[in-house]
Amino acid sequence: MSPAEAARREDFRAILGMVRPGARVLDIGCGEGLLLEMLARENGVEGRGLELSPANVSLCLARGLAVVQGDADHDLADFPNQSFDYAVLTQTLQAVHRPREVLAELLRIAERAIVSLPNFAHWKMRWELLTRGRMPTTRALPRAWWETDNIHLCTLRDFTILCDELGLKIEASMALAEGQAARPIEPQRAIENWRAESALFLLSRK
Repeated sequence: MSPAEAARREDFRAILGMVRPGARVLDIGCGEGLLLEMLARENGVEGRGLELSPANVSLCLARGLAVVQGDADHDLADFPNQSFDYAVLTQTLQAVHRPREVLAELLRIAERAIVSLPNFAHWKMRWELLTRGRMPTTRALPRAWWETDNIHLCTLRDFTILCDELGLKIEASMALAEGQAARPIEPQRAIENWRAESALFLLSRK
């Protein structure tokens, strides 16, 4: 298993612990449907998926998953208010064109949102910029700047400030680093802005 795949699976295990059994879940950017399968199998959720790639949509449908083609920037508006218990967006917010609007939409269509994202203030990022003067490539952000899908990178501090501006409550947050199991954190603490390679948040409206 690659380091990136190991990190994704730790991300998914933490999400399993946040989603209550039998909930209605929308997985946005669901890829090949691995998280949807895990949630259905282990938590008995009623899962739906939204995925941009036609090839991945076909793979999900072949595996019996309820997935439609679409993207977070344009198609979340088609979902009614509070139509899900959880809206999940894993390692995708930094790749959308309108992250502020997408984050607000998540809490319109669902009671709670689960969001994970890489932390651009992690110490490895800072070290790469300081010593090499170049955009970092790390396990959490493995692609070079000219080929990455990421267009709105942020830090934990940036994200918590945006949540405050949108009136969102951070019910729980966890850090992921070096392929280790997720650990609970207080994301407002400055030390976590250095330590967390990526972070996972459970959000609701205040």
